[in-house]
Amino acid sequence: MSENKIKIEVVYALPHEQILLKMDVPAQTTLAEAVKLSGLKDKFPEIDLEKGKFGLYGKLSKADVVLREKDRVEIYRPLIADPKEVRKKRAEEGKVMKKGGGDIAA
Repeated sequence: MSENKIKIEVVYALPHEQILLKMDVPAQTTLAEAVKLSGLKDKFPEIDLEKGKFGLYGKLSKADVVLREKDRVEIYRPLIADPKEVRKKRAEEGKVMKKGGGDIAA
């Protein structure tokens, strides 16, 4: 392994397919450059380097972060449903059920 290269992984998961690429990239490669070098943007055009979200080992990171040896770059997809809205809806449904159950006197 040359001193000028580092080993990284780039991962992207879809509901029906998970991709994990092990790559050697030049030292000082940024997260965005690693995504470009992976070729995943060509295969999955929905990956947006400007508006998309990316992370390193499960922690949100900026695209201009310089990678280190053995970093794991994660490409995140947009959420289908907003978790806050889902919780709010469940809570509202729960409140309705409690009100209905409160009509029965012991």
